[in-house]
Amino acid sequence: MSDPISSDSHESSATPEASQKRAKRKRLILIVTTGLVVVGVCYGAWTLLFTGKSVTTDNAYTAAEVAQITPLVAGPVKEVKVSDTQAVKTGEVLVVLDDTDAKIAVAQAEADLARTKRQVRQLLGNDEDLAGQVALRVAEIATARSDLTRATASYEKAVIDERRRQNLVAEGAVSKEELTNAQTQLREARAALKQAQSRVRAAEAAREAASGARTANSALISDTTVEDNPAVLAAKAKLDQARVNLERTVLRSPFDGIIAQRSVEIGQQVQAGMRLMTVVPIDRIYVDANFKESQLQKVRPGQQVELVSDLYGSDVVYTGRVEGFAGGSGSAFAAIPAQNATGNWIKVVQRLPVRIQMDSEQLKQHPLRVGLSMEATVDLRDHGDSQPTAMR
Repeated sequence: MSDPISSDSHESSATPEASQKRAKRKRLILIVTTGLVVVGVCYGAWTLLFTGKSVTTDNAYTAAEVAQITPLVAGPVKEVKVSDTQAVKTGEVLVVLDDTDAKIAVAQAEADLARTKRQVRQLLGNDEDLAGQVALRVAEIATARSDLTRATASYEKAVIDERRRQNLVAEGAVSKEELTNAQTQLREARAALKQAQSRVRAAEAAREAASGARTANSALISDTTVEDNPAVLAAKAKLDQARVNLERTVLRSPFDGIIAQRSVEIGQQVQAGMRLMTVVPIDRIYVDANFKESQLQKVRPGQQVELVSDLYGSDVVYTGRVEGFAGGSGSAFAAIPAQNATGNWIKVVQRLPVRIQMDSEQLKQHPLRVGLSMEATVDLRDHGDSQPTAMR
């Protein structure tokens, strides 16, 4: 049997330690509980303030509408003045083609234009000459008709004389010789009459021919001068085309940018439409951000976007604007679209490309290149263009 006095003293000595442990445990529980409450309150406040106010994707890449440098005329390459990665300015010469053939074509077109002008001047001169010929033929017709009148009168007189002598021969008043002479004069008068009639018809035919020639000549020069004659205008157009082709032997940069994909060398024979190089406008770079379809409910054109590139990291934050939405998802425009009517269908969340226009001044300070990774965050609090829905 234990001693009650020693037992009481043991319990009294153990009670303060247990009390201290229980007090520490309570304080620890209180601290943990308070911390959890604070965390919960902070998370709730953050959720209330920020959740649903923006959408973010790191499936975004820089892009640009590049220029393909292609010749519009064929010829051998005389000079290549740029190389890959070189910066160029608007109008800077990139490639020079041999222009020998183009210069010859210009000279030939100039000669053709000069010859055509001379031909038109000749046509104008011919019109006056043909007008004179028509007047001459009209005068010839008048002369021929006068001769016809005289021949007709002579013929009629010869007919009357021959008849009179026929009657007188029967009565014996004239000799047969006189009758013979009268008949001879009648035949001569008839021949002269026919000849006069033929001259009238010939003169009229000559007048018709001269009139037709003048009409045909007038059709070429009617209501025109040397400078606005259709033939001259056609020759001028050929000359202009030859000069344009001569200018096209020099290929220039259409805008400021960086040379990429150069594939041309000196001496190479190039054809029209052959790609020689690419000019990338790094000050016109935009971002194609591929958002999930579930993120686009409140995204609208014109909303502000914050962009961070993997190149510079979070130290550089770009600003941009939502410019528009693609006409379909990437899978819809794939070379082999997905066949969702199969029995093994599994739903996959689709992504829709959203174009984001970047600030050109920021791009000048921190240049980017095409194809770089970006992180895009769209501010949904911005009303953008105030469109009722994102897809409209």
